[in-house]
Amino acid sequence: MSGANSSSLTPAFFILNGVPSLEVAHIWISLPFCLMYIIAILGNCGLIYFIGHEEALHRPMYYFLALLSFTDVTLCTTTVPNMLCIFWFSLKQIDFNACLAQMFFVHMLTGMESGVLMLMALDRYVAICYPLRYASILTNPVIAKAGLATFVRSVALIIPFTFLTKRLPYCRGNLIPHTYCDHMSVAKVSCGYVKVNAIYGLMVALLIGVFDICCISVSYTMILRAVVSLSSADARHKAFSTCTSHICAIIITYVPAFFTFFTHRFGGHNIPHHIHIIVANLYLLLPPTMNPIIYGVKTKQIRESVFKFLVGERLALPKTDDA
Repeated sequence: MSGANSSSLTPAFFILNGVPSLEVAHIWISLPFCLMYIIAILGNCGLIYFIGHEEALHRPMYYFLALLSFTDVTLCTTTVPNMLCIFWFSLKQIDFNACLAQMFFVHMLTGMESGVLMLMALDRYVAICYPLRYASILTNPVIAKAGLATFVRSVALIIPFTFLTKRLPYCRGNLIPHTYCDHMSVAKVSCGYVKVNAIYGLMVALLIGVFDICCISVSYTMILRAVVSLSSADARHKAFSTCTSHICAIIITYVPAFFTFFTHRFGGHNIPHHIHIIVANLYLLLPPTMNPIIYGVKTKQIRESVFKFLVGERLALPKTDDA
């Protein structure tokens, strides 16, 4: 086996094959992914900048949004540059340990993203159901502890992936039909017993994804009950409008995630493999690309901050001297 240590059956490197059966179209596939990556970097870094510098955005909702933006930037940067190297330069080789590191960060950050969306739902619940106690409940220390707890949960649950994958013997070759190192895509290259990996992956999906969705569902059920009970139509509209951006973020995050998860395990044999790979990449790229656009368009305070920044920059330009 190319690149393998015969004594341990551990490859020195893997070969990431990109999008199988669409190799001739790699350049064309790369263009929208590259554009989405640029938008994601600029948009999320812009959100982090505005939230950090604008006093009006120093509120719990925007702190959680900054955490989501930081997670999104890190997530897409973990995979997209390597993916573009595969598409543009056919640099498909990745070191075994680097592959495990990429796998860890991809799954840890997607778990972190899910956790932050759950925290944002709880934030909306407190803001709408307990508006007078909002500032006293979601203090800066509480926000920091909630973010840290989400990070620790994700790290603790994803670390075993690396050990479960590293212990496997790889005697079927070192070719991975993917653009990045996904847990089960790497495990399936092995000739060992991967059922433990599959069961633990399902357990992690339940502990992170299903738990977070249940918390989000309960939060919005309570929000809906509180909003419906409001007597003023204007108040109801205002309460619903504060949740619109977050609901959109939830949809664009969880729909491709569920498609990837369920088709990969329960019904993906009738779906071409390249569709799996493209959707898996959209799962990592679509939320980071769309979240800044959604929040920038839907959130009045962010729009005002951007406008203030642009107008301020224009006014700050030096005047030309006619003399």
